[in-house]
Amino acid sequence: MGIKNRLVIMSFLQFFVWGAWLITIANYWFGTKHWDGTQFGLVFSTMGFASLFMPTLTGIIADRWINAEKLYAALHVLYAGTLFCLPMVEDPTTFIYVMFIAMCFYMPTISLSNSISYTSLKMNNGDVVKDFPPIRVWGTIGFIVAMWITNLTGSKATEYQFYIAGIAAVCLGLYALTLPKCEPQGNTKENSSLSETLGLGAFKLFGDYKIMLFFIFSMFLGGALQLTNAYGDVFLSEFENFPKYADSFVVEYSTIIMSISQISETLFILAIPFFLKRFGIKQVMLISMLAWVLRFGLFAYGDPVNGLWMIILSCIVYGMAFDFFNISGSLFVETTTSAKIRSSAQGLFMMMTNGIGAVLGSVTSGWVIDKYFTKSFANTTELSSYLDTAPDNAHMMSFVQKSGATADAQGIFDKAVTMREWHDIWITFAIYALIIAIAFAIMFKHKHDPSVVADIKH
Repeated sequence: MGIKNRLVIMSFLQFFVWGAWLITIANYWFGTKHWDGTQFGLVFSTMGFASLFMPTLTGIIADRWINAEKLYAALHVLYAGTLFCLPMVEDPTTFIYVMFIAMCFYMPTISLSNSISYTSLKMNNGDVVKDFPPIRVWGTIGFIVAMWITNLTGSKATEYQFYIAGIAAVCLGLYALTLPKCEPQGNTKENSSLSETLGLGAFKLFGDYKIMLFFIFSMFLGGALQLTNAYGDVFLSEFENFPKYADSFVVEYSTIIMSISQISETLFILAIPFFLKRFGIKQVMLISMLAWVLRFGLFAYGDPVNGLWMIILSCIVYGMAFDFFNISGSLFVETTTSAKIRSSAQGLFMMMTNGIGAVLGSVTSGWVIDKYFTKSFANTTELSSYLDTAPDNAHMMSFVQKSGATADAQGIFDKAVTMREWHDIWITFAIYALIIAIAFAIMFKHKHDPSVVADIKH
């Protein structure tokens, strides 16, 4: 088998083992375990915390001591073992700690997989610029396939999603040992200072006003990036609580509907060169921010029947929202920093978006939803009015029972039944994204230079 095909398999499995649970874990947390929303935000923040230090640490190890493919294999096996432990956890605090350990093993494998691909292609006389993007696209396909498998096997609210990911991770770990040897290159000098080793020199970029603004906006937008990953699937799934939507396609196949977002990613990646050449980096980043406003706004007004087109369009817009900022942002860093600190600067960009931004977004959104956008119902009359059904509706009473409550003869619940007010939640997120977009348009000054992107290839 050729090296490109071997790397395609690695890329496919790399994101399969993430996609099997990332979009559906909220259904397990809220629907099966009935844990609270504030702590759920911490689940997604574990990715951000792990991203702050693990990629740098494993990069140093791979540079100095251990073959990248062997380190990659070990991390995936450890990741799998941690995933297998998650179903045994019976309290949310412990779950968060175990998930953090899992993310410490998984997050650095993303950058390691890129390094392995680059090294393997160069060793086999491949063209990295030409050959890598088609290989990476298979990662998104793997993510989509995992989502579909989790949904179609009825695992989106059960512990089996972790088993699916874990088994695939073990297979990937073993498969990685068959890849070409990527030996340490000694890129990290033995006599380097701690600051040089950790790439802290890039923090001097904060002294440049323009770049500082870019990183700050990256952080704020990073707070929005995880919101639909964290809450999108559970938002669609909770339409099940409304009798009029309970049997809809959207409810039954919510994860498949959400996978349209990832399919859209693969299409918008192809459009990025055109947009960059035509509009420039700043305009493309601004288009991304406005796309986030649309993403959240369409979710706010969508429903599984009359508003299904809004939900689908929201998923399509996601590709533009996600890809345009990440690619154009990376290009901005590439074209405004010196070669000496460029890799560290790219790492700083990822840290601000997937690290600090993701942590702040996850924790804050979980707290805000729990405190301001969770509605409590004390009796069947109040609940039936909200669900637009009769007080004695059997489907509604089944929902009450699943919530752990019972109603007396007068319809009074022995404990409050809660529901998240998704319309208001998405509107709030849309306003947040709009404020960022307006502030970015006014404050961030960057002149489009067509020559900078003249060599971008499709």
